[in-house]
Amino acid sequence: MEVKTRKFSFQHLNSKKFSSIDSKESQESFLKWSMKGRICAQMYSFDQSFQAYEKDSFVMDFLTDPNVLHTLKVVSSDCGWSTLGVKATSVKAEIVPCTVLSMSFFDRIHNDGVVRESGAIQKCFDEFYEDMVVSDELRKMLLIDDSDHYCLYSNTEREELLFCIFKHICIGGKLCQYEDNVDPYLDITKNIYKDLISVQKNPETKELNIISHVFKISAKHEHSQIYPTDTDHEQSFAYLVVDPFKRHISVFYHSYGNGVFE
Repeated sequence: MEVKTRKFSFQHLNSKKFSSIDSKESQESFLKWSMKGRICAQMYSFDQSFQAYEKDSFVMDFLTDPNVLHTLKVVSSDCGWSTLGVKATSVKAEIVPCTVLSMSFFDRIHNDGVVRESGAIQKCFDEFYEDMVVSDELRKMLLIDDSDHYCLYSNTEREELLFCIFKHICIGGKLCQYEDNVDPYLDITKNIYKDLISVQKNPETKELNIISHVFKISAKHEHSQIYPTDTDHEQSFAYLVVDPFKRHISVFYHSYGNGVFE
């Protein structure tokens, strides 16, 4: 039996902190939104040049690397932090577009009855989406495709990393206490996005360009899903944000459930 050799090797950069997630203020918000103790970001370095077409082998190498298996954080069955520990035998890596450079991307929610000028989120009658109660126009716009405001963002725009982060933050965890004002969601979305992506200025045009490659990933061992969680949920996710120049990976992870209470 031929044993596949890995092209890429990885090292955990344990000293790297993500202030957008690790700061006291962010942790207080995650506590309220039932995400504390279930959301994290980590950074890794890798040792070879990377091209986007290599995404599948790159992710497979990542999720079979011993250094990753012993350091990549996951929420365990007893709701504490653990590490992945088990090698992937198959992986899925979906390309996530990442082109938005300004938070003005969200201005339109203020102009169409979703959010008032003050930032107050417009309430609505309760509706149900899967296992979630939807009681305001913002979450209706994010989740329910026949809502009056769903078409504010095209399907292509909804795939953007910035939109995905905003949606995940607004929906929160299982026992989320929702905000009445959109500003805390926008602030933490902006900070996480800035922490994750890498930009470069074009020397000729002076314009900023995002150089990161982003992949939403999942993995199985044999027939069982092992990452990001053992069951699928819209709010359980892992994004790999790859800086091909610095050869860094940022992993943004969340496991849907009951957050810690302190």
